Amino acid sequence: MPFKRTQTALPKGIHYLSGNEASAEGAVAAGCRFYAGYPITPSSELMERMAVRLPEVGGIFIQMEDEIASISAVIGASWAGSKAMTATSGPGFTLMQESIGYAVFTETPCVIIDVQRAGPSTGQATRVGSGDIMLAKWGSHGDYQVIALSPWSVQEMHDLTILAFNFSERYRVPVLVMADEAIGHLRENTTLPEKVEVWDRKKGKGFPPFGTDEEDGVPPMPAFGEGERLLVTGSTHDASGFRKTDDPEVHARLVRRINEKILRNRNRIVETEEYFMEDAETAVVSYGFTARASLYAVKHMREEGMKTGLLRLKTSGHFRKRRSERLGKG
Repeated sequence: MPFKRTQTALPKGIHYLSGNEASAEGAVAAGCRFYAGYPITPSSELMERMAVRLPEVGGIFIQMEDEIASISAVIGASWAGSKAMTATSGPGFTLMQESIGYAVFTETPCVIIDVQRAGPSTGQATRVGSGDIMLAKWGSHGDYQVIALSPWSVQEMHDLTILAFNFSERYRVPVLVMADEAIGHLRENTTLPEKVEVWDRKKGKGFPPFGTDEEDGVPPMPAFGEGERLLVTGSTHDASGFRKTDDPEVHARLVRRINEKILRNRNRIVETEEYFMEDAETAVVSYGFTARASLYAVKHMREEGMKTGLLRLKTSGHFRKRRSERLGKG
């Protein structure tokens, strides 16, 4: 699997960034060269940053007419060979669900940053919310898996955006970064390294793009214009991409593989953090920005003699290794 260390676009060291700005810088460092989006609070600063940064590194920025067009353009750019992303918030994330399902079924790598706000509906655009979590898991119909990451700091907005691109390319799946208004607009010191670990999608001349006998379940992904006979459809398809909507065995084989390529690799994907859990009699489970308040509460409770611990979900489950090992190196 192609794994490399690449130079970051900004000087290494400490930068004072907002969460949205840090996510944009993480995307550029990961190799994102296409962004299509529609402005929506509280994610708009991320789009504004990408509008400036992408032309500086030879990338393409497009403001679309809505969120449906945005995610569709991102999918198209991915099949043209680019690492591509968009960002949105609650109502826009809702509009993207059909195309996210299409990206899952066509195994299209892309990244969606969802800077959540208070809902339902238009709700409170400048207030904190985390009500999109169930939408992230169940928003599209059918049997499928996506990868969702939950940052709790500006530093993690940068780092997990890079990880989102790496997971997306590694497993050929849309990856969601489930941020929220507080972390998107918060400013903190953020340490940018000189180089970052980056994965590029697997290539293979003449291999079927939608089927593989490899154990990881991830087939090579050609791009349009590379000489392959590409058929990309959201209907049930065989390993070559031909529609097979009347064949239950083809459908079962395809759906099973797109699920298992995530589930079989969950030990490389899932990550949590534990605080004071060694002797805990009560555990607080939290994620995202609110986990910071949860950690404060846990520390206060321990000062009062209560054996309390915190389990912070960065995805969902328990796995701790250095990032290169989680991506399958080593």
